[in-house]
Amino acid sequence: MKVKRIKKRKLLEYIREREGVDIPEHFLVFAQVKRLHEYKRQLMTAFAVLELYYGLKCGKLRNLYPSVFIFGAKSAPAYKRAKAIIKFINEIADKVNSDGQTNNRLRVVFVRNYNVSYAEKIVAGTDVSLQVSTAGLEASGTGNMKFMMNGAVTCGTMDGANIEIVERAGPEHNYIFGATVDEIARLKKAGYKPRRYLSNADHRKAVETLIDGTFSDGGDGAFKELYESLVDGASWHEPDNYFVLYDLDAYVKTLVRICADYGKGRDFAVKQLKNVANSAYFSSDRTISEYARDIWNIQ
Repeated sequence: MKVKRIKKRKLLEYIREREGVDIPEHFLVFAQVKRLHEYKRQLMTAFAVLELYYGLKCGKLRNLYPSVFIFGAKSAPAYKRAKAIIKFINEIADKVNSDGQTNNRLRVVFVRNYNVSYAEKIVAGTDVSLQVSTAGLEASGTGNMKFMMNGAVTCGTMDGANIEIVERAGPEHNYIFGATVDEIARLKKAGYKPRRYLSNADHRKAVETLIDGTFSDGGDGAFKELYESLVDGASWHEPDNYFVLYDLDAYVKTLVRICADYGKGRDFAVKQLKNVANSAYFSSDRTISEYARDIWNIQ
């Protein structure tokens, strides 16, 4: 717990210097840092943050542990929808951070120019690693292993190396939610209809900020296109191709549960330590030994 406090302090000082955003040191740190892609579902985290924000505003979330959501990502140069997601998250950050009614309990940072220097600080100072790709689409992932080794619990789907993390450290020491590969296959076969999930007023309010004037995309229509990709689909995919709206409810509930557990102090630290203690499985020595034995057939 002492080490994590030291590393968190260094991270928040670095963010203060680079971004001009002041985050209190007692805040719970959630981080989603990775390539910006729709299947990695940074957009789902953005919607979840908005639901937490509106829950605080209306008084529904009275005991949410003070938290900051840190994003770090870059998109491919021509990936317009990914750039729209980056813009959307930054708009959310501006609104949340400037709200004096709630910013003592919730803040958002999208760090600029995410790189190795930033990663060194974020990986070491994070409490909860957000690994929320649509199940079945993450080949493996190594960022989640780095967070595990540095004492962050994983909040994520049963996808990629999250599966092995949970197998090693235990589901009771991590937070798994969302549709499995088999569930998604069934949803696709049955004909997934994402609009039905907008009957949930909290989801609808968060999602419709893309089109109701809450946030500005600068007039280029990028937010409207993002909204339409969720509810109507695009020329090359079905509506909500990555099942953001399907998993959103479980995601928000999981984040609230994490905040409640973090408030218990040492119990949460045990979860973090169990992850560190079981991270040796991801050693490159073990990996190369298995490749030598099982694939290359050498001694």
